[in-house]
Amino acid sequence: MPSLTNKTRLPLTVPLPGGKKLRLGPGNTGQVTPKALEFPPVKKLLEAGDLEAGGDSQKHGEGSTGAAKGPAAGRGPTAGGVRHTGDR
Repeated sequence: MPSLTNKTRLPLTVPLPGGKKLRLGPGNTGQVTPKALEFPPVKKLLEAGDLEAGGDSQKHGEGSTGAAKGPAAGRGPTAGGVRHTGDR
């Protein structure tokens, strides 16, 4: 899926087809459909240099960071244990 990168120092709200919007912080990247790259407001931002279009960021099943996926990827407890809260 193609991606768009904000090349400005300000946050951008990029209008997309279907009335949707992509909000990008400075230097951030977001994925869009190929159809979105042909949308006139997006074309205008690309031509002005505010956005840069990238190619396919998903290759061979890896994410853009190439990080491991699944519960061992550093997202909380790996055993799926119960979290106890409150008075005991």
